[in-house]
Amino acid sequence: MIGGIDLGGTKIEARLFDEGLETLAVQRVPTPRGSFEAFMAALTGQIDWLIARAGDPALPVGLSVAGVIDPETGETFTSNTASSGHSIGAALRAHYGRAFPVANDCMAFTLSEAHGGAAEGAASAVGLILGTGVGAGHVLDGALPPRHSGLAVEIGHVGMPARALEETGLPLLPCGCGKLGCMENYVSGTGLARIAQHLTGREMTALEIAADPEMEPVLQAWARLTAELLYTLQLTLAPEVIVLGGGVSQMPRVAERLSAALAPLSLGPFLKPTRIVTARHGDSSGARGMAVLAQAGAPRTTDRETT
Repeated sequence: MIGGIDLGGTKIEARLFDEGLETLAVQRVPTPRGSFEAFMAALTGQIDWLIARAGDPALPVGLSVAGVIDPETGETFTSNTASSGHSIGAALRAHYGRAFPVANDCMAFTLSEAHGGAAEGAASAVGLILGTGVGAGHVLDGALPPRHSGLAVEIGHVGMPARALEETGLPLLPCGCGKLGCMENYVSGTGLARIAQHLTGREMTALEIAADPEMEPVLQAWARLTAELLYTLQLTLAPEVIVLGGGVSQMPRVAERLSAALAPLSLGPFLKPTRIVTARHGDSSGARGMAVLAQAGAPRTTDRETT
């Protein structure tokens, strides 16, 4: 058996998997916000639960976390947990006397989908999470490549091309990172809601927009802008497949819509198309991806403190 943990801003989810990466048990606890000590107490409680359920003190367990993990120090930098500025890997080594792989959640999502998921068999795959924000991960030949500074694929903070904003009639929008016009502001779930507000004056959620036939022009504008993000990934990382995750990916026929929007942007006939698909493992992919890494016995990820 193998354990995987997804460390989020609101919950710490522990999943126990069998050797075929099928979920055997799940337990979620709230993520403490008060201190790193409280955070670690909740985390070790989840690891202890996995070990007890498996009956194996040496159970391999991997952990995914949102944010940047410094590859030199193992420190995490995140806006939504009390782990920011601390090395989770070092703290776990001190507590248990052994290593635990730790990686970015978008990278873990992509790794999961590359192993028995929608990106199975792809030499180069990108996992794109479209939720409240936007993030992405990259896998080469089924493994996580090194990422300088511990970054995942921070595509959400690339600027939206002026041509796309001109075509859709949308303005430059301020981003929480302090810059103007970041892609995240347009293609995330909140971005889709902003497009609807700007074009129609109506306040709606992404799923409400997708269910309303009158919102088709809004969805077309969103797809045009999201196609620019996909095109940027296509030109820079050359993935065979881009796997969509997050709440926005649950919209009906979203992969087909985005594939159609991406096609006209092709650089030329020599550029092989990138497949756009939705995730196979959904909400379990963060924990499942870290179970893949733990199962492989490879503590080296984006956290060198685990080696």
